[in-house]
Amino acid sequence: MDRGRVSFVGAGPGAADLITLRGARRIAEADVVIWAASLVMEECVTEHARADAELVDSSKIAHEDVLALYRRAADEGLKVARVHSGDPSLWGAVQEQYDAAEAMDLEVEIVPGVSAFGAAAAVAGRELTIPEVAQSVVLTRLEGGKTPMPTREKLREFARHGTTMAIFLSAARTSQMVEELTAGGYPADTPVVVAYRTSWPDEITVRCRLDEVEAVCKERKLWRQTLFLVGAALGATGTRSHLYHPGHFHTFRKPEREARAALRAARAAGRPAP
Repeated sequence: MDRGRVSFVGAGPGAADLITLRGARRIAEADVVIWAASLVMEECVTEHARADAELVDSSKIAHEDVLALYRRAADEGLKVARVHSGDPSLWGAVQEQYDAAEAMDLEVEIVPGVSAFGAAAAVAGRELTIPEVAQSVVLTRLEGGKTPMPTREKLREFARHGTTMAIFLSAARTSQMVEELTAGGYPADTPVVVAYRTSWPDEITVRCRLDEVEAVCKERKLWRQTLFLVGAALGATGTRSHLYHPGHFHTFRKPEREARAALRAARAAGRPAP
């Protein structure tokens, strides 16, 4: 008998065509497909699963029921595709499942997916790392709620960096979120992208200021499945990239002499690339 396998598949933010080719293949190979119908678009599963595959909606069962399916896979040599929304590495409750499946001597793998923060930035037409403005992205959530936050991971402490932030799982408490971000140093006019169910048919994307976020969410009743992108980069214009400047060199390209001199002078003076 073949060894059973569990593949944790990132389904992406919603749209069926944002799943990876590898993820689609794992679903097509699976004897059992476990997916949360409340978070994963049905087409992500039905467009790829075999006609004889067993489809299980995980939103209606407990963790112990999922583990029972893994035990069955180990006993019968079945292939299981456990389909998660977004990317399994972020807030997917994957590690406990991975460890349990490994302990059952199942073959285990994780197939990465498109995260909601990347999809939201794409819909908003924004790069999150603008030269001279922000070169880091903090992925986090508001403290409190069902899962405790480590003591040192407070939203206002992350906000002190002043860089781009992607804030998950916080839409039900936007007043507290705005208060924490403001306390951390973000000005009231900081650009924000409010992204609800990005890439789903009913998606909503709103660009606003930090001091408008609470009103935006209340008006549209956005209390779940909403992501917030925050930071000056969301309102900044693109600046000239040094990487593609004719004065920059690397293994595959030599610099133009005059352009190289101009680029070095700009760097020394702390100016953007000419």
